[in-house]
Formats: sequence, structure tokens, C-alpha cells
Amino acid sequence: MKKILFSLLIIATVSTPAYARLNVVATLPWIGSIASELGRDKINVKVLVKPSQDPHYIEAKPSMILATRNADILMYNGLDLEIGYIPLLIESSRNPKIQPGQPGNFDCSRFVNVIEKQQTADRSMGDVHPLGNPHYHFSPSNILRVARGMAQELSNIDSNNSSFYRTNLSSFEKKLGNKQMQWGKRSLRGKRFVAYHRYFEYMANEFGFQIVGYVEPKPGIPPSAGHIEGLIENMKKSRPDGILVTPSYGREEAESLSKKAGVKVILIPQDVGSVPGTNDWFSFMDTVLSSLQ
Repeated sequence: MKKILFSLLIIATVSTPAYARLNVVATLPWIGSIASELGRDKINVKVLVKPSQDPHYIEAKPSMILATRNADILMYNGLDLEIGYIPLLIESSRNPKIQPGQPGNFDCSRFVNVIEKQQTADRSMGDVHPLGNPHYHFSPSNILRVARGMAQELSNIDSNNSSFYRTNLSSFEKKLGNKQMQWGKRSLRGKRFVAYHRYFEYMANEFGFQIVGYVEPKPGIPPSAGHIEGLIENMKKSRPDGILVTPSYGREEAESLSKKAGVKVILIPQDVGSVPGTNDWFSFMDTVLSSLQ
């Protein structure tokens, strides 16, 4: 009897089709979060960059090459934010699925209304991004566009589960709509902030606050003593609502500036998981906007 049951189990196992999950490799935590919302148990998500790392200064590692080698789809921020390592990963992976022009090469920025595009750029301008500001993950309207593009691409690659991805997109859209109504009630319009880096321009445009100065005189260029002195003088006069920094970018300099100018430092998470309580993109934005009030 046991032999019969075992034989039947083997037959059932062989005759039942096994649909492997899609291997999704995401460069940044927020991308992995959105992909997980849409793909759930139909995908495996591997995120390359840790939440604590500064996304501007990432180098390719063997573990990253191995992950991309096994990827069905590579999702990345774009706008040259990953320019220091993405080309090397794609080439070294020798994975035909994720090469430029293939469905498995997913540049999230293709769906974004990009701001701050540069007609010309050179080193004298600092570490500018000629294709535009890459920090659109602070923008709910742009994240919605990315999520729609992502759901469509997942459906194209994994057509057997296309209805599943579309259903999850509908849930995502509904949740985001409810959140936007909540976030819209926060009194941010008219507030004025100094920022260390150009992280928050999309969010400022969307929620109606202003960035009135920068600790960096140019992106990626450390401030000189003269620049800091002038900034302190301006801040004492204009009394902005805070100095915005992220955990990995400019915190120490902002603390020093705060003491001299008498303006508080506001720590803003740079990505999903970079501070406690930001386990997905929605809780990340909850924390970001709460910090600004």
C-alpha cells in the first residue's frame, strides 16, 4: 500500500507543472518594495544596494554580478544614478535577458516626469545628472507611473500571471489614492527648508514647500568656509523651518550648521529601510512627510 501511495505521489509531482518565480533584481530598496507589492509570491526580489548606503557611491561586487546573471528582469532607477556600476553588471552578467533593449532591462525613469534636465554639463558644475534629477522616489505621482510601467513589464515577461499583476496594481493604485488624500492634509505648503543635497525637489514641487538654500554649493562639492558663513548669515535672517539631510549624506555638517544658525536638523530617510519603521515605500513616505511637519 505504501509503495502504491508513493508511486501516486511521484506521478502527481511529475505531472503537475511547476511555475518558477521570476527572479527580479532591483538596484535600490524602493524599487524592490514596489516590485514586491506587484509581484508578491510570483517573484523573488534581490536588492543590490543596502538602505544605509549612499546610492551615489556604489561599486560593483561579485555578488551583484552573480545576482544579475540569474535575473529575469533587472530594475534600476536610471538617470545615471547607477552609472558607476550598472553598465559593468550588465556586461559582466552575460545574461541576454537584461541587456539594453531587452524586456528584462527595466529603467524605471522611462515613466517619470523628469525635472532639472541639463542642456550642457561639465565638471565645473559639480556632480550634476545631465539627464535630470534622479531622486523621484519621493514623488507619489511618479511612483504611480513607475508602478504602472512595472506591472506591464512583469505581465509581458510572465504572461501566465498577467491578471495577477494587474490585480495587484489596482490594489496599489487604490492604496496610493487613499494615502495621497491623507498626505495632502499635512500642512507643508509654504514651508521653507535648506537642504544638504538636491534630494527633495520632486517632493517640494508636489507638496508645495520650498528649498531656499543648499549646504552643498554644487552637487557633490563640499562646502567652503565662505559658503557656510554666507549660508549661516542668510539662515539667521530668513529663519527656514529646518535643514534637510539623509542618514548617509551631510548629517555631520548639518549638525554643525544647525548649532551656528539656530535652525533644527531634520533627518529624512533616503530610501525604504534606511530608518526604523520604513519597511515599504508607503511607510517610507509616511515617515518622510511626518518629519517635515
